Amino acid sequence: MRKFELLAVSALTLLAAACSQQGPTDSSAPSAASSSAPAAAAGKTIGLALSTQNNPFFVALKDGAQKEAAVDGYTLTVVDAQDDPAKQISSVEDLIQKKVSVILLNPTDSSALAGAVKEANNAHIPVITLDRSVDGGQVVTHIASDNVAGGDDAAKFLIKALDNKGNVIELQGVPGTSAARDRGEGFDDGIKGSGLKIIAQQPANFDRAQGLSVTENLLQGHPDVQAIFAQNDEMALGAVRALDGAKRANVLVVGFDGTPDGIQAVKDGKIAAIVAQQPQLIGQLGVKSAKSVIDGQTVEAKISVPLKLVTKDNAQ
Repeated sequence: MRKFELLAVSALTLLAAACSQQGPTDSSAPSAASSSAPAAAAGKTIGLALSTQNNPFFVALKDGAQKEAAVDGYTLTVVDAQDDPAKQISSVEDLIQKKVSVILLNPTDSSALAGAVKEANNAHIPVITLDRSVDGGQVVTHIASDNVAGGDDAAKFLIKALDNKGNVIELQGVPGTSAARDRGEGFDDGIKGSGLKIIAQQPANFDRAQGLSVTENLLQGHPDVQAIFAQNDEMALGAVRALDGAKRANVLVVGFDGTPDGIQAVKDGKIAAIVAQQPQLIGQLGVKSAKSVIDGQTVEAKISVPLKLVTKDNAQ
């Protein structure tokens, strides 16, 4: 009798173990037959670590990535750092723990995220940087606009528009980001040797509200100004509000990115010009490159996305 009971207990134990290995059933997940969307490619999950979603540019970048991922049924896991380097480092580490196939990284800080990239390298997870580069670790490719050339385009526009004479205020982006560094480098070098003079430079952290407050303060200290170069559209739109409040409609504003609000401001005559990027294309190319890496294909070490100078003449 005891022998029969032991055999029965053993059989029940094995059955329970088999059931636990199957895992719980997710009733909310659509079956392959009922879903019209392509099924996620097994083991092919791509992580997208964004610096922030509180900026239309990066929302557009995410949208481009999501649309491209959906084409072949890839899973795209998006994490938002809210412009906090420490939070982004933790998010990247979480993506590493989840063993995603590739990490698309839009760093909050080019230097601070180098360590996280090295962690991904050690875990043999390829990293692709989008819009902003990192200062350490190994990346498969960097996909971005030529920010140095874009800054130079802004300088050339103002030199011509102001007939090579005037004072300029420069609103800088988030310190430590490659985008702010490169755009500033291109603009500052482009202004050198011209009749224009940069009379003030101050970070407004790619933020519209800060663009407003910083411009208000700078206008008080530097009333003799003919132009403002903002390293992104959000700061440019903030500068426009400050100029409106100060009744300074004669000051030219140049932005950088090409967001819908920015382009509309060009159409309305509020912003003189924008160096326009293609954020959706950056996101799309990021996922395309990730797919190539997953498939064992070679990708170029740097992929440049074209820029375009938008003025009222071509904003339509």
